[in-house]
Amino acid sequence: MRNQIHPMWRWVNFILLVAGSLVILSPIWWMIATSLKSMEEIMGVPTFIPKEWHFENYIETWNAAPFSTYAVNSLTITLIAVVANVFANAFIAYGFAKLDFRGKKFWFLVVLGTMMIPGFVTLIPQYVLFAKLHLLNTYYPLILPAFFGSTFNIFLLRQFFMGIPKSYIEAARMEGASHFYIFRKIALPLVTPALATVAIFTFNGVWNDFLGPLLYINDENLYTLQIGLQVFKERSSTQWNYMMAGSLMVLLPVIVLFFSFQRFFIEGSNITGQTSVDK
Repeated sequence: MRNQIHPMWRWVNFILLVAGSLVILSPIWWMIATSLKSMEEIMGVPTFIPKEWHFENYIETWNAAPFSTYAVNSLTITLIAVVANVFANAFIAYGFAKLDFRGKKFWFLVVLGTMMIPGFVTLIPQYVLFAKLHLLNTYYPLILPAFFGSTFNIFLLRQFFMGIPKSYIEAARMEGASHFYIFRKIALPLVTPALATVAIFTFNGVWNDFLGPLLYINDENLYTLQIGLQVFKERSSTQWNYMMAGSLMVLLPVIVLFFSFQRFFIEGSNITGQTSVDK
């Protein structure tokens, strides 16, 4: 007989979850409310609900700086990086999970060992490399690293690929299918939640990247939203309603993406690869 939870505890859990959610979401609501207030109201007594709703703040903020150009730049970099990162990590992870080659375990340990290296250690050598390749003030330094994979994403996808029964691969090989065909037609559709998770992580990281564009881009026409928002902040540092409106517009795509693919994200974050299948 299963232990049943008393209805009272269900209500207690529900109330605690609601209270915790309100605490976590309160900063976001404060940002939304501030973005819809006038400066006079902001400088007065703090309130959680605007007395007057100034939706024109968003239009004025958008027109105060070339945010359209910044948005196109950010979207271009992010989409290319997401596609490259998902494909590269999946390709490498499939090789470590389903292919047999000499030194497989050793090279996988080498890949995992790179997680121990802080990103700031490779920052200067990477900058010097792109400088010698004459790629500064271009998007290449922000895009090219995505084609070489990410250690965490490789590990995540490898666990999912190892959960694919070996019989699937052997049956396809007996039919004459190549590993690349198996990778595209069999393996990738079976790890869709993990691919979605990698895509969300990559989108969030690239979209919110501030240091990379700040380091490599000097032309204002090539600025991303993060750099453009900082420039806008310096120009209108006292206009808190405009600052909050701009910050919310930059944050909105990440929020929409997460809630749109929340189901895949939760499934993909739960590593359920059964490594014993291939043993």
